[in-house]
Amino acid sequence: MKRRPALDRSPVAIAAPAAPGASADDRLLGLVGALRALETPDELRRFLVDLCTPAELEAMADRWAVVPELAEGRAYREIHDRTGVSVTTVGRVARCLSLGAGGYRLAAERLGHLSPGAAFAVPGHDDAH
Repeated sequence: MKRRPALDRSPVAIAAPAAPGASADDRLLGLVGALRALETPDELRRFLVDLCTPAELEAMADRWAVVPELAEGRAYREIHDRTGVSVTTVGRVARCLSLGAGGYRLAAERLGHLSPGAAFAVPGHDDAH
């Protein structure tokens, strides 16, 4: 899989809207700026409902529902049984928690699902079968 270069995360870059013909990274930064402009959970919910299809919202909500389950140390199959989220998606979320950009981890720490700096090991593939 090809990795993209790191995004410019400076406050100026994040606040600037993406210009026509902007790169995917610039458009992503424009979206980040829009998200940062929202002030309440209701504003964010309304924005997401407008931005995403129902299936996209469900997929994102499903992925997030897996995070606290993984933080509790549950096996993939148990998480699937408890949430209805596919074992494949559980595995993807687990890999992102361990090896991703750190977004899941940061949110999980701030919401008390994970202790800051706590080790998180991806359960073995045996848990997924």
